[in-house]
Amino acid sequence: MSHHKALRLYNTLTRQKEDFTPIDPARVRLYVCGPTVYDLAHIGNARPIIVFDVLNRLLRHLYGDDKVVYVRNITDVDDKINARAAERGVSIRELTEETATIFHKDVAALGCAPPDFEPRATDHIAEMIEIIKRLIVAGNAYEADGHVLFSVPSMPDYGRLSRRPLDEMLAGARVDVASYKRDDMDFVLWKPSKDSEPGWDSPWGRGRPGWHIECSAMSWKHLGETFDIHGGGIDLVFPHHENEIAQSRCAFGHSIMASVWMHNGFLQVEGEKMSKSLGNFITIRDALADWPGEVIRFNMLKTHYRQPIDWTVASLRESKKELDRMYPVAKQFAASSAMIPPDFMAALCDDLNMPEAITALRRLYAEANDGVALAGARLASCGQMLGLFGKSMPEWIGWRPASAAIDELYVQRLVNARIQARKAKNFAESDRIRDELTGLGIQLKDGKDANGELITQWEVKL
Repeated sequence: MSHHKALRLYNTLTRQKEDFTPIDPARVRLYVCGPTVYDLAHIGNARPIIVFDVLNRLLRHLYGDDKVVYVRNITDVDDKINARAAERGVSIRELTEETATIFHKDVAALGCAPPDFEPRATDHIAEMIEIIKRLIVAGNAYEADGHVLFSVPSMPDYGRLSRRPLDEMLAGARVDVASYKRDDMDFVLWKPSKDSEPGWDSPWGRGRPGWHIECSAMSWKHLGETFDIHGGGIDLVFPHHENEIAQSRCAFGHSIMASVWMHNGFLQVEGEKMSKSLGNFITIRDALADWPGEVIRFNMLKTHYRQPIDWTVASLRESKKELDRMYPVAKQFAASSAMIPPDFMAALCDDLNMPEAITALRRLYAEANDGVALAGARLASCGQMLGLFGKSMPEWIGWRPASAAIDELYVQRLVNARIQARKAKNFAESDRIRDELTGLGIQLKDGKDANGELITQWEVKL
């Protein structure tokens, strides 16, 4: 498809938006860092999955479905995994399998297509060892005390991605201080394993890989020595992506690893950083119990991917209302990629400008309501491009939060208590109960029965 609009993407490496030109238009290659499967993915982890799912859809629209290769890895060897498995008293395999299975269900519920390849770190140990050997031969790595380390001073332009002075990087990376390092900045490629830890035979003894080498090996195996786009959260720029670049460039002798480096911004919850200690740590699982997957997705897309996002119940409620309005209109029409209008396309091609794309979506909804020809079909088509309107109307309307396994007995008890309070003219108490019910997402409707007795009907309102 040569008639497509120029796609422009912001490249973290150059700090600017650039026209995207694939190395090979017949094989457009995208690599995104996936989960470390020791714990349930949280709502912040969902952001890159959703953002790069939209990019994947856009690339397929522009270049052809069979011309795009999307790789997203699973990290299944990591010290966090070892610690969690020991803590829970389960095998590492059991922990990683269970966590990966839940991850797959969660991202499917968010409307994300599976990647073309989903390599696991443990299946790519041979490739990691091969890269490490090349780095040693090239003089970019050395063995010390059973460890193999990358020598940062051996690479003159180390640090181009994060563009931070070395002393700042040292502080920011919480770099492990170790006696066997030649330079404080050097990072681990391979480390020895105790008998109780997962390990593989290598030229340097039984051990396991460092974190960064995993993605270098997996992207090499599935996409080649260089490829088009590497994505992930902004938190991965340093040290993870910086070190991937160092390993891959020095092992293969290229001036780049990926042409474009894309990073999504941070997510905070109700204005605060998400943390277990604050009790505002929301897993994708938790969110899916309270909201349909498409609401979470739409809510995520309303903010430009490079901006920080504030995850609030108010914005989720708004997103639900908006989809509730659009759904019955969109579902009357078949989606077709040929029906996507130019302004919507232009927004997506401008560094995935979602807020603009959603403005176009809202305009199409308004036009469809006014009976403008083709607007409804365009709405359905643009929605599909964003991964929306994927449910049937009965499925959409029939969705209930897991909490609407709302304890009906408890709700009815509160409703009855409120009726008693009103009869007793204890209005402070009846208002307090109403507020509690509102907090549970219950809406009340007061009336009188045939005998003039006070009755209250209730329904779940999100």
